[in-house]
Amino acid sequence: MYGAGDPRQAPAARAKLTVPAMRARKGERPLTVVTAYDFTMARLLDEGGVDALLVGDSLGMVVQGHGNTLPVTVDEICYHGRAVARGARSAHVIGDMPFMSYQVSPMQAVETAGKLMKDGAFESVKLEGGAAFAEHVFRIVSAGIPVMGHVGLTPQAVHALGGFKVQGKRPEDAEQVVRDARALEEAGAYAIVLEAIPPDLAAEVTSAVSVPTIGIGAGAGCDGQVLVCYDLLGMYRGLSPKFVKRFAELGAAVVEATEAFVREVGDRTFPGPEHAFKPNGFATEDRPVH
Repeated sequence: MYGAGDPRQAPAARAKLTVPAMRARKGERPLTVVTAYDFTMARLLDEGGVDALLVGDSLGMVVQGHGNTLPVTVDEICYHGRAVARGARSAHVIGDMPFMSYQVSPMQAVETAGKLMKDGAFESVKLEGGAAFAEHVFRIVSAGIPVMGHVGLTPQAVHALGGFKVQGKRPEDAEQVVRDARALEEAGAYAIVLEAIPPDLAAEVTSAVSVPTIGIGAGAGCDGQVLVCYDLLGMYRGLSPKFVKRFAELGAAVVEATEAFVREVGDRTFPGPEHAFKPNGFATEDRPVH
């Protein structure tokens, strides 16, 4: 029985985007990255043409309802990764390395990255932190696992940073962001997320490294942009950072649709005759049944 979620009903896929292809986009056509946490959202975003899907530890906030990303586990990232991978026909699939899953040692980092690739069906991993984790990145890359870096605002360090605050505003802090990005590049990262830093600093980092930079709250001078899917679609009603643009208001649409469902069930206008089965057991339009 096939319904709207049947993979065979999706349009033809684009070519699968690889890590070398993403690196080759440096300075060319900007890369687009969106978070996803389930099959249906991944399939829709993939059909929309997004280049990469990130199963971010942001799921701790937008899916699980926590105040930050710290509680997310490796097993949870893997669970969501398997679902997203089944929906991503063309988009590259990236898995976040959760808090304390790699910070202890380079060996721990390699083991966690390996688990994400084997159990989460990911095609690369992402970790937060700069020069202090260059050795971790080098060891993971040496194991044959592509790594996306992440500098600037690193949400896993929310308590050390004193909140979700813009980074790199002071000259010495800006210099450290540049050093961190270069260290990740030298360690083998194939791309680097720049989060919540001034646009001029993001442009400087983008010029300073030979790998693509993916901005989020870092201005238009990066080699690509990333957003959380629920922010992009106007579905998350919690924290709304200044850098977020809501390209739709699906949250309001969901509430309106639910209100209509409640109303029509209450006044018995749903289900109608068109939603009933014929005596022979088939739906009135012989449509598949879930």
